[in-house]
Amino acid sequence: MIHAHQTRAKALAQNLLALLTSYEEELMALEREAPTVGQLRRAVGITIAEACYCISDDGIGMPEYMPPSDGQARRAG
Repeated sequence: MIHAHQTRAKALAQNLLALLTSYEEELMALEREAPTVGQLRRAVGITIAEACYCISDDGIGMPEYMPPSDGQARRAG
């Protein structure tokens, strides 16, 4: 069961990475013209870094970094 969860988390992180990478590239270009886009670009970059961490062997097995499986977002706190 844990192996299936780890495999699923890794696949989700890979999909997220593929999706967000193109957005980050576009945001980088847009940021040159509109510096206020910088915060959004940094947020996307952080999400990409977290996805990369989940893909790596070090990230698997750390459920506090995985999105909740019930569709609910965790609150910062």
